[in-house]
Amino acid sequence: MQIDETAQTSPAQLPDIRQVKEPALKEFFAKNGEKAFRAKQVMAWIWQKSVTDFEAMTDLSVATRVLLTANFAFRPVTVAQRQKSNDGTIKLGLRLHDGYLVEGVLIPMSTRMTACVSSQVGCSLTCKFCATGYMDRVRNLSAAEIYDQAVILDRIAREEFGQAITNIVYMGMGEPLLNYANVLESIEHITSPQGLNWSTKRITVSTAGIAKMIQKLGDDQVKFNLALSLHAANDTKRGQIMPINDSNSLESLRDALKYFYAKTKNEVTYEYIVFNKFNDTIEDAEELYQFTRHLPAKVNIIEYNPISEAQYANASNRTLESFAAYLDKRGVIVNVRRSRGKDIDAACGQLAIKQK
Repeated sequence: MQIDETAQTSPAQLPDIRQVKEPALKEFFAKNGEKAFRAKQVMAWIWQKSVTDFEAMTDLSVATRVLLTANFAFRPVTVAQRQKSNDGTIKLGLRLHDGYLVEGVLIPMSTRMTACVSSQVGCSLTCKFCATGYMDRVRNLSAAEIYDQAVILDRIAREEFGQAITNIVYMGMGEPLLNYANVLESIEHITSPQGLNWSTKRITVSTAGIAKMIQKLGDDQVKFNLALSLHAANDTKRGQIMPINDSNSLESLRDALKYFYAKTKNEVTYEYIVFNKFNDTIEDAEELYQFTRHLPAKVNIIEYNPISEAQYANASNRTLESFAAYLDKRGVIVNVRRSRGKDIDAACGQLAIKQK
C-alpha cells in the first residue's frame, strides 16, 4: 500500500485507518521509507488506548504523524443524544460518520455494570414487538463502530458511577449474526491482549435465531456467551411475533444449539419476554421447559418495555412470577429481569426510530 503523502485528498475520501490490517500498514510504512514496526505502534494506539487522533500518538515522529494524516482518517462514533433514567440507566443516541444513529445503553446494577451495544443500523428481521424491527436495515456497523460503543459506555460508567463496565451484551439494534465478521472482529479488539484485554466470558451475543450461523459459531469455537431470543417455544406463536422463525424453525434451532454446545461447551441463555395473554400460560412455560431441557442452559424471563408501534403488553407481576416459579420447579435455572429505564426511550430502537 503506497499513497502519495502530498496528494490533496479530503478526509472524507481517505481510507479509514481502523479498516486497515497490520500487515497492510507495515507495507505502507515500508514503501514510504518508515520502519515496519511503526504499524504495531499505531495498532496499539488504536486498539489498546482507543485513540482516534494521529496527533495523540506521541511516540511517533511529527513526520510520521503527518504521513498518516495525509493518507488515512478516523471515523469515530460520537454521542448525539443522552437520556438518564431515574433508575440510573443511561441511553445514548450514537452518531456514525455518515449521519445514521444507533443506540447504546448503560445498565448499572448492584453486581454488574452492563453495556448494551448495537451491531446494525436498523434491522431486517421485523420482530413485531421490537421498535428496531419497524426500521429498515440500512447497513452493518464496522468492527470499529461496535468497539467505539464499548469504549464510550465504559468511559461514561467510570464518570457517572466510578466503575468500569463488567459485561457487554450485543443486544442493541440489529441482528449480530447477520454482521458476523464485524461482530467477531469487534470482540477480538475488545478481548485480545493487543486490544482492551477484557474478559471474553463477560460478553454475550444475542441472536433472534439463525441456525446456520449458530452452527458457524460452534465451528469457530467462540469463547463468548450466546443468548437466543426465544419468546415462544412453539412454532405457531413464535412465527407470529418473529418472522425469522418461518425459515429457522424451533427444531432447526434446537439442533444448531446442540451443535454449538458440543463444539464450545458454552451453556446457552434463553431470553423470554412474557407478553400478556400471548405466551404467559403454564402450558407456555411447559413448552419452554421442553425446548430448553436438551442442554445446559438458563432462562432469563424479561419484563417487556412496551412501544407505540406494537400492541403487546407486559404480563402482570403475578403471572410473571408464576411462570418463573413453574420453570424453577422443573429444575430450570431462571432469572427474572425487570424492565429498566421505563421513564426514558429504553426499548431497543425507540430513540433511533423517533429520530428517523
